[in-house]
Amino acid sequence: YSFSDSISAKILDQFKIDEKSGEIRTAGELDFEDIQSYDLEIEARDKGTPPLSGHCRVELEVLDVNDNAPEVWVTSLSVPVSEDASVGTVVALLSVSDRDSGANGRVRCWVWPASPFGLEATFAGSYSLVLREALDRERVSEYEVEVRAEDGGAPSLRASRGLRVPVSDVNDNAPAFAQAVYTVLARENNAAGAELARLWARDPDEASNGRVSYSVWEGGVGAGGAAGSSSSWSGAGSGGGWRPASSYVSFEVRAVDAGSPPLCGNATVQLFVLDENDNAPALLPPAGSAPEAGAVAAEAAEAAAGSGSGTLWAWAAWGAPAGQVVAKIRAVDADSGYNAWLRYELWEPRGKGPFRVGLYSGEVSTARPLDEADGPRHRLLIVVRDHGEPARSATATLSVSLLEAAEAALAAGSSSSAVAAGASSSLSRAAVGVEMGGGAASAATNVWLVVAICAVSSLFLLALVLYGASRWAPRAAVLSGAGPTTLVCASEVGSWSYSQRHSRSLCVADGAAKSDLMVFSPNFPPPPPGAAPKDTQPEPSALLDT
Repeated sequence: YSFSDSISAKILDQFKIDEKSGEIRTAGELDFEDIQSYDLEIEARDKGTPPLSGHCRVELEVLDVNDNAPEVWVTSLSVPVSEDASVGTVVALLSVSDRDSGANGRVRCWVWPASPFGLEATFAGSYSLVLREALDRERVSEYEVEVRAEDGGAPSLRASRGLRVPVSDVNDNAPAFAQAVYTVLARENNAAGAELARLWARDPDEASNGRVSYSVWEGGVGAGGAAGSSSSWSGAGSGGGWRPASSYVSFEVRAVDAGSPPLCGNATVQLFVLDENDNAPALLPPAGSAPEAGAVAAEAAEAAAGSGSGTLWAWAAWGAPAGQVVAKIRAVDADSGYNAWLRYELWEPRGKGPFRVGLYSGEVSTARPLDEADGPRHRLLIVVRDHGEPARSATATLSVSLLEAAEAALAAGSSSSAVAAGASSSLSRAAVGVEMGGGAASAATNVWLVVAICAVSSLFLLALVLYGASRWAPRAAVLSGAGPTTLVCASEVGSWSYSQRHSRSLCVADGAAKSDLMVFSPNFPPPPPGAAPKDTQPEPSALLDT
């Protein structure tokens, strides 16, 4: 047996035939994917003489086995993918094939691991990698995607193709502060440029979208400034020393990125200014003083504050009991807290003097009953000191004059009237920062009350006397009628006289009592019966009366 001479060399390389048995065997590997069938021409020849031969044709069909895994090819890839890409965006095109046939060549594909991407079959052997979910670059900036393919053979064969899909950034995140409200404590009188606080806003975007600049929102704090950087914000005072109008300042810090369009975030800064003991106590004018007196007292207080001391005046009565308030020192400190808590100390005279001062009230009172041995005038040096660190102080010199009770009351009242009218001409004698004690003020009130009652009573009594004199004094009748004209002559001593029965005297005192005028009323005869009254006016001399 042998192959016919028409057999190709390729077939001779693939098959061989046994000359004696006629068995056809494979000489090489068969590949269904290359050749699915073969036509073999076989010749059988005997060994006779002449030899005879016969021919036949063998059709050999190659059966497929699952010896080929699927193949995955990327034909197109569009990366990076914007994080704001819409669902359904095509990221890549893939081609999948399997050289096997039948079930061995049927392939299914999927994406592994789970991701926002999926496969869609476009036509036989072609797939599209599309976006199934929205992307967030700040959560996942890049995806490693594997497209897997598996055929239907038994056993099945698999293939895969890996894809790297980066996600590009868009400015979709505003800068965010860690806290919505920051509480900052800062001391007053900070030097210019001193750091008050450091804030940081996080922007998860990248590049310019995540580059943040800071500023203080306009209208936040007038005396403050802001320093901006790409990582943090620090506020600093401007000017020589930062002294806000109040101890609490609230303003907003704004963080803006460099994206397009830019996004911003805000944080509220609550700045509490810690007080420093930078103000000394200042003496105040007496309570209830008039505006003019208050102005004078204020000037005196300013002068006292500038020089560290002020001259004050008060009066006390002899025999005043122990504990009677003579005056009250009033002072104020512009600081707050312990820095504004004032205490009053009697610096001079020390020891057992007749006066003492309340430690926190500032009331100057008698330490014991006052007597004549204490002298008519006492000079007290009072120190007003705060509780700051270091402590600041102001001094006041109080001059206390000892008078009789009525004189002390009148002096207190006169001083109050002068201060109320603004008539104090000497700044050193102005009652600055002093209130009269309760006893002196009460005595002054009583004295003026008595004076007022006496004045009203006198006026009332005088009115009664005048009314009675005018009501019950006798009056002469004035007669009118015809009568002879009478001549009145003046005497050498300055008196006018006329002799009649009725007379009235009128004294005109102009320095000398002798210039008296004596006027006597004349008698007029009664008119005759039936006589009609005349309309003629009488002579002036006939109408003389008192």
